[in-house]
Amino acid sequence: MHPILTISVTGADAFEFLQAQLTNDLRRLDAESEILAAWCNPKGRVIWFGTVGKTADGYRLSAPADSAEDIVKRLTLFRFRAKVDFEVVDEGRTLNPAFLVEHGYPYVGRAQMELFTPHMLNLDLLDAISMDKGCYPGQEIVARTHYKGATKRRLQRFHSDGAPAVGDKVSDGERDVGEVFNVAGSDLLAVVPLDKTEAPLSVSGASLNHKALPYL
Repeated sequence: MHPILTISVTGADAFEFLQAQLTNDLRRLDAESEILAAWCNPKGRVIWFGTVGKTADGYRLSAPADSAEDIVKRLTLFRFRAKVDFEVVDEGRTLNPAFLVEHGYPYVGRAQMELFTPHMLNLDLLDAISMDKGCYPGQEIVARTHYKGATKRRLQRFHSDGAPAVGDKVSDGERDVGEVFNVAGSDLLAVVPLDKTEAPLSVSGASLNHKALPYL
């Protein structure tokens, strides 16, 4: 299981702050209890991905236990004079790796931070990106990818004959073409070129069998 912590975001400027940082539109929370969103660096690489919900005095973000404190420290650097406070809370929550891999939800822990863009992780297909909410870090890159249809690599699900590990390279027999992003037993999510999805692929010599994702 992946232990998950809660980042509590409160203060008079909590909405404005998060709205200017995250990929999704927090105004959706007026009608929805929870949305998916990401936080990117200026190069459009995903630092954090998780859920956002509204609370009585602010917002709650779900974050992997191994990176929650680091995420808060980095968010604090963008606070400047904004009236916003952060607190990491342990509510005893966990995520099931087999469920995440089966349904194609990327788990962005410390080992996966700042590796890929939202489109490479299928966040556009998971409704975690708003294309008309305004600026946020990496927004220009995300928008350019979206409107030019330039996503040549995406997260795909595979079953391995071996024991894959996060960070292992995916090979087409001639060269490395992708990377293992998440693992649940012998099942995995890997970012690979779209034109290689059905090609013979392997990880550390073990063959991969492509499995369809619900939203692809």
